[in-house]
Amino acid sequence: MDVDIYTDGSARGNPGPGGFGAVLRCRLASGEVRELELSGGFARTTNNRMELLGAITALEALKRPCSVTLYSDSQYVVNAFNQRWVDGWLRRGWRNAKKEPVKNVDLWKRLLAAKEPHDVRFVWVKGHAGHPENERCDQLATAAADDPSCHGVDEGFEPEGLL
Repeated sequence: MDVDIYTDGSARGNPGPGGFGAVLRCRLASGEVRELELSGGFARTTNNRMELLGAITALEALKRPCSVTLYSDSQYVVNAFNQRWVDGWLRRGWRNAKKEPVKNVDLWKRLLAAKEPHDVRFVWVKGHAGHPENERCDQLATAAADDPSCHGVDEGFEPEGLL
């Protein structure tokens, strides 16, 4: 099955309240197109964590191996795969080229696990440039960031007991 995934993340302040949004569009063998929207938020997080969580949540929603094109306005997410940053991080034990610990390791590991069963191609799209699906993801992400009822604790950012 072919799936197009569009994702975005948002944080009001960095760190601050944040949210993610994703739109999944699946083309079934019958020709039917199905769409699913996902979003969520946290009381205190960062924009990069929400960008990652948008991709993770969308990939985790897939129930069987798929051919995926994942569109994101986050160069952080897209370049990590297209420029093979992740490969270097893994070789160096989750250290970057400066030998510093990679930020957001909990989510990078989760993203690698979520993409494992799929054939995923990452495509960068310019944010806030009128791309309809990216604009919809931005609406979902900012609505979640602004809605206190959506806010859980981003434990990877603020482990329990450090609040």
